[in-house]
Amino acid sequence: MVKLRARCLLVGDAAVGKSALSQMFHSDGTLFQKNYSMTTGVELQMKCVRIPDTNDSVELYIIDSAGRETFVEACEKMWGRPSLVCLVFDLTSEQSFTSCSHWMERVRAHSEGLHVPGVLVGNKSDLSARREVQASVAQEWAQSQGLEYFETSAKEMENCDAPLLSLARAFHSLYHERLEAIQNLQSPG
Repeated sequence: MVKLRARCLLVGDAAVGKSALSQMFHSDGTLFQKNYSMTTGVELQMKCVRIPDTNDSVELYIIDSAGRETFVEACEKMWGRPSLVCLVFDLTSEQSFTSCSHWMERVRAHSEGLHVPGVLVGNKSDLSARREVQASVAQEWAQSQGLEYFETSAKEMENCDAPLLSLARAFHSLYHERLEAIQNLQSPG
């Protein structure tokens, strides 16, 4: 049985639903706050995720970071080196999607050249009549960045677990790949 710990950085523009997504995941879909105050710093959530078909688990330390530019620089000092990244945009805001490139540059600056598994999340799928970002466009951009793509609705509790469970599985796989590489280096041959 292996118990891993991962720093999962939750980033994206202000008001895209990062805190709502984090709360829904943390509370197993039982807590959607109707009134959020804007995150002005970093909020930390922790959840242990069991990896299917194993006895292993990953403790995700979800670092929900402010999205407003005036707070981001101070927040970056608290990011440390992320193990995982969850990049969130609002499906009804082309601008929040356009900003994703900028967010990825910031995250990569903190990853010290290491591969950081990640997901791109298009939130607010319940507002389909106001959609500005098509799934195919977001999917293509995610692939170009090496990210898996998900669409969620924190408000409707749709698909909120999937991105973070995917990240936990990716971190678990990466651990085993690195362990195998180390064992191969140690074996006489």
